Amino acid sequence: MKTNYLLAAILCCLTPLLHAQTALSGKVVSADTNEPLAGVNIRVDNSLTGCTTNGKGEFTIDNLPDGQHTLRFSYIGFTPKKYTADGQEENILVKLEESYSNLSQVVVTGTGTHRRMTDSPVPVSVITAKEIGSANVSTLEEALVKLTPNISSYTNGMGTTMSLNGINEDYILILENGRRLAGEDRYTRINVANIKRIEILNGAASALYGSDAIGGVINIITDDARNTVNVSSYTHYSGEGRLTESVNADVNAGKFASYTSYQRRQAGSWQNNNIDENGYETGRPTSVGFYSNTVNQRFVFNATDKLSFYARGTYYDNKTRRPQDATYYAKSKGQFVQKDAYTYNLKHETYTYGAGMKYMINRSAYIDAEFYSDNYSSDYMYFKKSGNYLPGDRVTRKQVRYYNGNIKGIFRLGSRNKLSAGVEYVNEGLESESDNIDSRHMYTLAFYAQDEIKLPLNLQAVLGIRYIYNENFKNYATPNVSLMYKLGGLNLRAAYAAGFRTPTLSQLYATDESKTSNRYTTGNVGLKPEKNNFYSLNAEYNYRRLSVSVTGFINDIRDMINYRTLSDQEIHDMGLDDKHATFDEIRQRDNVDKAKTKGLSLNASLNLGAGFRAGGGYTYMNTEAKQLQADGSYKVSPIDKSIRHMGNINGQWEHTWSFYRLNVNVHGHLQGERYSQTYGYAPKFQQWDLNTRHTFNLQSVVLEPGVGIENIFNKKDDRPWNNNFSTLSPGRSVYVSLSVRFKK
Repeated sequence: MKTNYLLAAILCCLTPLLHAQTALSGKVVSADTNEPLAGVNIRVDNSLTGCTTNGKGEFTIDNLPDGQHTLRFSYIGFTPKKYTADGQEENILVKLEESYSNLSQVVVTGTGTHRRMTDSPVPVSVITAKEIGSANVSTLEEALVKLTPNISSYTNGMGTTMSLNGINEDYILILENGRRLAGEDRYTRINVANIKRIEILNGAASALYGSDAIGGVINIITDDARNTVNVSSYTHYSGEGRLTESVNADVNAGKFASYTSYQRRQAGSWQNNNIDENGYETGRPTSVGFYSNTVNQRFVFNATDKLSFYARGTYYDNKTRRPQDATYYAKSKGQFVQKDAYTYNLKHETYTYGAGMKYMINRSAYIDAEFYSDNYSSDYMYFKKSGNYLPGDRVTRKQVRYYNGNIKGIFRLGSRNKLSAGVEYVNEGLESESDNIDSRHMYTLAFYAQDEIKLPLNLQAVLGIRYIYNENFKNYATPNVSLMYKLGGLNLRAAYAAGFRTPTLSQLYATDESKTSNRYTTGNVGLKPEKNNFYSLNAEYNYRRLSVSVTGFINDIRDMINYRTLSDQEIHDMGLDDKHATFDEIRQRDNVDKAKTKGLSLNASLNLGAGFRAGGGYTYMNTEAKQLQADGSYKVSPIDKSIRHMGNINGQWEHTWSFYRLNVNVHGHLQGERYSQTYGYAPKFQQWDLNTRHTFNLQSVVLEPGVGIENIFNKKDDRPWNNNFSTLSPGRSVYVSLSVRFKK
């Protein structure tokens, strides 16, 4: 009997939570044209429930308890609006007014909480899905390089690396929906067709995000549409066999939702010059062909409007397509002889999985808990005999295992304070046959807290700190502080942040024997974390159709890890005398370098009216790298792969006739000389693109063909092979694209 009474009591408590009693429905249109707006995001205050409008601008929100509810409507290019409903309502009509800037865009990366860009004490720049579509880019790399003035990329035979404000991607944290991506293909496995926006935080953010956030944070927010059915396809094709094909299928059925996406990317190899730096013919291409596949799946169960559970997983594979019959000339015994250019392809694979929950306790308290794992592997796939390896052999270059468990709470403490606090556990694993690492692991436990404070006199502040305990490096703490002053359309910000980067397992334990350079490299378990101090000042002005932002920054990095040649005594003390007899040089990784970047970044956008918009940005950087020499002095040079001058310019015109909308976009990317410690400077260059999109809104179906010209002026770097190329572009190319979206 007692058991029955207990079950009855539990059911009585759960019944109000498990049965929605209110539904809200309506339509969202443009205030100027009364045309329906598809894809408007709708969020319910003090609830996890929300939706997006379908092709007819219609929406329905179920699973709400009785009572009053405030709906918040947001859409790129329009001013956000809220609507309060008393109980169940149908035929709600919301008219959104066009906005002349995107400063009302909601961002999460700067503070870890949802804030509008114009109200964030930490400056964050945003690339929207609309901007990505207007520029008709098909990869995340393209979006970052073309649409921001402070990100560049560099590609060589081992892949593509990126740089933010002169700091390479080893010091940049890349997130997808706030979750860290591991491995070397972090940005190439992102499905661009599924991006809602990209948030970029320039500078250190270790207090909030932990290790690696020394140079900045790039957070890719994906679009999980909440229509009953949402199916879309995107195809993009241009010269040299460059193809991107992606398909998304989302289904919402009551409390359950499923989000599925697939992307295929591929490209052929091409040569801009078949002569090498010695004047001999080479079969090595300027850009190596490849293919990749990415599959994402996410399931959501909304138990109530305040409690949600989810599970997700990803599979990604990428394989190079090196020309197997390519040859080149190499120097051997004083003369050049012909050799096979390639004996293997590189194959990368990644799979991720995770599960979590969100619970809104009340309007002042919110909890998020999750566990996820990111698993990356890179292999050499031999198609020709090379040393002891035969065709068909597969050698593990690197195998990375990353596990993360975290719990985070956000609490409003009165009207002036918002506290974020959490705990995070990270476990990393590495295996590498080529680097002689059998199996190594390292764990980190972190506690962090942050307070967002509203002060008198239009001041806001953010104070945060992260304390970590690392298995190898013990205790460390990083603080950050940001301050913002608002006066009408003017925002003034100042920030300081400390950052750190723990040495990787590869840096600690990897050994390498290079017969080409006759050099032996050993790991160093005594490495210290790399650290930095980041300072920035920002002024942002927004008035009607004009938005201008200026940011100055200094990033001072110390204890940077690089290679150091060992002395004869050190070699003897480490028991490496046998290696000394075999190799010309024996080196070890050590904390021997320093670096400093000083920069100024300017961004502006202007709405000219009648559908015309213009914008652009410019970044100036002065970088300095100090490398410790054997005599104790420092060799000073620019930071490797840094660029002093970078900019982007864009202009577009958009007009709608009934169900048809035309968007014409001209975009220019300008880049100064890029420095390389190995090859010297790459020449400056600029590339201009012309893009057109034609949108046919057929109620539940949206057709969007596109056509344009990449690299209008046929700019390409056709110097001999093995140079520091400014760009790998094959030259002028016509592209075609087609997007098909179905929403119900």
